[in-house]
Amino acid sequence: MGDAFIRHIELLGYEKRFFPSQHYVYMFLVKWNDLSEKLVYRRFTEIYEFHKALKEMFPIESGDINMENRIIPHLPAPKWFDGQRSTQNRQGTLAEYCYTLINLPHKISRCLHVVNFFKVRPDDMNPVTDSQIKKPEVFLLPKDAKKNTTDITGPIVLQTYRAIADYEKSSTSEMAVKAGDMVDVVEKSESGWWFCQMKNKRGWVPAAYLEPMDGPDESEEQEPNYAGELYIVLKSYTAVEEDELTLKEGDTIEVIHKLLDGWWVIRKGETTGYYPSMYLEKAGEVNTSVKSELKKRSAPPRRSTIRNAKSIHKQSRKQISQETYRRNSKKYIQSRRNMKENFQNKANVILEKDEQEENKPKAQPAVPPRPSKDLILNRCTESTRRKIL
Repeated sequence: MGDAFIRHIELLGYEKRFFPSQHYVYMFLVKWNDLSEKLVYRRFTEIYEFHKALKEMFPIESGDINMENRIIPHLPAPKWFDGQRSTQNRQGTLAEYCYTLINLPHKISRCLHVVNFFKVRPDDMNPVTDSQIKKPEVFLLPKDAKKNTTDITGPIVLQTYRAIADYEKSSTSEMAVKAGDMVDVVEKSESGWWFCQMKNKRGWVPAAYLEPMDGPDESEEQEPNYAGELYIVLKSYTAVEEDELTLKEGDTIEVIHKLLDGWWVIRKGETTGYYPSMYLEKAGEVNTSVKSELKKRSAPPRRSTIRNAKSIHKQSRKQISQETYRRNSKKYIQSRRNMKENFQNKANVILEKDEQEENKPKAQPAVPPRPSKDLILNRCTESTRRKIL
């Protein structure tokens, strides 16, 4: 039998999971050439990284040289925080993407990159769960939606944002915008730099200078996570504003809030403050592309530093003060310490009880009473009776 390839990919719906933190995964039924059918789960950020790598492998088919030659479908960049609404709304786009992908020429649809991405992984067979957290919630794609996905032939629409102030580019890879300009966001990077296009221009624009048309964009951001995620500092930075932190390369910190403009709230010990996300790398991960990016681009500007910013929305973005971050962070750290101490105290009590049980003197067996003369004469042999009498 020849090499394995995928005959069909069907999007079944998505799951809302709660471990290790709340997130969403899409469920795909993958049908292989050996007639087997496998169920796999993928986060949208994984799918988007797969899509970016596929475009790099096939630059002509992705339209990098000439847009007219593009056959690889578009895929909108992920939002900062994939809430349930965005996860649900993206299903039609994702179903169409998979349908188009599998019907591309075999050199693309059957390449190892596609095959390996949709192969069953160990966590597909045994998803990570936790007994103390509620079970995943499953949301299946409506049957009517499945029937209509293959009939969609229109282009995938990119998200449109509006510039809130003038921005002058500082390198050839960036794009200048004027207040009020409408741009389409092609890629949202956690660094705070977004790749945008406007008419025949394309380039990187600071996320801080952009706002969505339908209202303040804090809905795209995750809620603060005071449990924190461990990150390593890749590049030193000296604080400019009072609410920023100064760190050295190699420092280990905890990220407690990921923000759109690429300035994340981090915790070092019990101190919190802002730090450029592009100078951080998740502990345990090796990302050489991020390291090379540091040499080419500086940290993006923060929203609070933009002058003459003009929003079209009456309601402004909700901002959490640094004092609130510090207070809530200290509360979490204290509660974590209390839990640890309670656990340690319980462990010590159990240990002491075990030691006390071991040190207790062992009970000696009771000495049986001496039998009476009549009992001995009644039960002894004839020989013993003659000796006694």
